[in-house]
Amino acid sequence: MTTNKQITQFFKNHTVACAFGLLICAVIIWFYRLNPLVTTAVLASAVRQSTPLVLGALCGLLGERSGVMNIGIEGQMLFAAFVGFMVNVGTGNLALAVTAGILAGGILGLLLAVMTVTLRIDQIIGGVVINILAVGLTGYFYKVGLSTGGKLGAMALKPLNEIPLIGAVLFNNPPITYLTILLVFVVQFVLFYTPWGLRTRAVGEHPAAADTLGVNVFLVRYVNLIWGGAISGLAGAFLTLEAVGSFERGMTNGRGFIALAVMIFGKWTPLGSWGAALLFGLTTAVQTQLQFGGHIKIPHQFIGMLPYLMTVIVLAGFVGGARAPAGLGKPYRKE
Repeated sequence: MTTNKQITQFFKNHTVACAFGLLICAVIIWFYRLNPLVTTAVLASAVRQSTPLVLGALCGLLGERSGVMNIGIEGQMLFAAFVGFMVNVGTGNLALAVTAGILAGGILGLLLAVMTVTLRIDQIIGGVVINILAVGLTGYFYKVGLSTGGKLGAMALKPLNEIPLIGAVLFNNPPITYLTILLVFVVQFVLFYTPWGLRTRAVGEHPAAADTLGVNVFLVRYVNLIWGGAISGLAGAFLTLEAVGSFERGMTNGRGFIALAVMIFGKWTPLGSWGAALLFGLTTAVQTQLQFGGHIKIPHQFIGMLPYLMTVIVLAGFVGGARAPAGLGKPYRKE
């Protein structure tokens, strides 16, 4: 009975989002009937494009749900992408390279925790430090011409990959993409259905009240920032070890900041962030298809603006309507 009430309440709270999602699904089905191959390719690309965004959003919401603003996601992703790539160059072991990328992100998450929780540095400045540090280190140590032995390939989940449209889009992907989808549901469950998630949300809303009830505010923030950093490290590993197979300076290209917009659009929830990330990924996939398909005769720079224009629209239209955790951005001093 409780589950039914929760489902009903969810649809009441997300009526506009659900209606918008149904509209997009109807449009997709219509396009699929007109051109199945192109529609499948665009949707598969949208899932891949959304992967680093939803991972970055999960990183952000873990920190912000515990009261720490994280604008260093861009730097965490970039540094992890570089570390994963260099480990792959040196060892040729993709599993070890992915692990190194995750650890690199976790280390920067720990650094952010030290600055913002222990030293109580302004959280925005702490995030800026992470971004500048990552750009500086990766730019200084990277050498042009390095190459790896390959990247993570697609793993078809038979017989699910044979389902029309959905099979080719969701069940024929590389491992990090599958892991990302799994993480969305894991983080959703942990945040809203476990004691740790309750403590995290309590610390993010009112850390002093949580402290009086015996919750270790500093521990909760440290753990969430480290795990969030590790998840953003997985996003960085995705870029160099699954999506591209190489590293370029500044290759995150603003994805960390777009992930923040995705998090806001998703109202600080994993499932909402995943839906928002898919929307951004679809926008990116469509603009890529328009550029290479030659269907629209306008300068490609204008088409390339679509994902960033979507970011501006989302921030302008939804940042006022979404309620951030009440304790966000406020350093906590134990009395």
